[in-house]
Amino acid sequence: MTKLVIQIPCYNEEATLANVLEDLPKSIEGIDEIDVLVINDGSTDKSAEIAKHFGAAVIDIKPNKGLANAFRCGIAEGLKRGADIIVNTDADNQYCAKDVNKIVEPILNEEADIVVGARNIESIKDFSFLKKVLQKFGSAVLRLLSSTPVEDAPSGFRAFSKAAAVRLNIFDNYTYTMETLLQANAKGLKVVSVPIRVNEKLRESKLVKNIFDYVFKSMKTTIRMFIVYRPFRFFITLAGILGFVGLILIIRFLYFYFLGNGNGHIQSLIFAAIFMLSSVQLGIIAIIGDLLSINRKLAEDIQLRLKKLELENK
Repeated sequence: MTKLVIQIPCYNEEATLANVLEDLPKSIEGIDEIDVLVINDGSTDKSAEIAKHFGAAVIDIKPNKGLANAFRCGIAEGLKRGADIIVNTDADNQYCAKDVNKIVEPILNEEADIVVGARNIESIKDFSFLKKVLQKFGSAVLRLLSSTPVEDAPSGFRAFSKAAAVRLNIFDNYTYTMETLLQANAKGLKVVSVPIRVNEKLRESKLVKNIFDYVFKSMKTTIRMFIVYRPFRFFITLAGILGFVGLILIIRFLYFYFLGNGNGHIQSLIFAAIFMLSSVQLGIIAIIGDLLSINRKLAEDIQLRLKKLELENK
């Protein structure tokens, strides 16, 4: 028997939540049971009442703690409820809820562990030209850093197999979208993208105050998570860049020295020493980071075993 839990993080969405709940599929081929779970993240409106009216289970969080925390709570609750697949969608009715069957299909066919719903960014009329460019650029960067073929990195319409959900650890408090992708490859989880539809915009985003604020916070999250999961690659790359610059400066000094003008270019040697020393220090940090990463993986293995035991005993 295959159970699907659809989780919906929600914060003051009384105007749109009913649309989402109404459009969710009542049955899906290959799924025997569907539970709908609304994570009420400190809402002060009638969101909880609307969710209960549509027969959804409600998990209350007080006060409001943000999207990433709501997602984390939803994943934990979904696993407790015996989910084999967990789908996450937004309460603002941005994504077409009827497409749930599309994003669970690759998991049902054992073709993926995580499925990301990919919007057709070009066709979204509410997105400005700048936002479309930044969305595409951001997704390209995430593809490079995470080594996953994701087409729409910021998309929150996703499906997770039980194996993937158990392995996820969300540390960031802003958003989970980038972090889960960076974790996926590090943990051997297969990610695929499937095209999804979007609905007409009903309200402004609560997560994105403005495009530049979103870009800054997304970059900060991505860099932070990349350091957590790929510390050696991050620091050794910086070490290599500084070492290369230092080498160029040494070559410059030697060039002028053998031409008889070395005394006039001693500054090249000074800066070369600074860059080379920094490169060595970053190389040491890379090795230490790699050792810490191994310890983190061992701790996550222990955590995974405990989670599995806990779920088996329920």
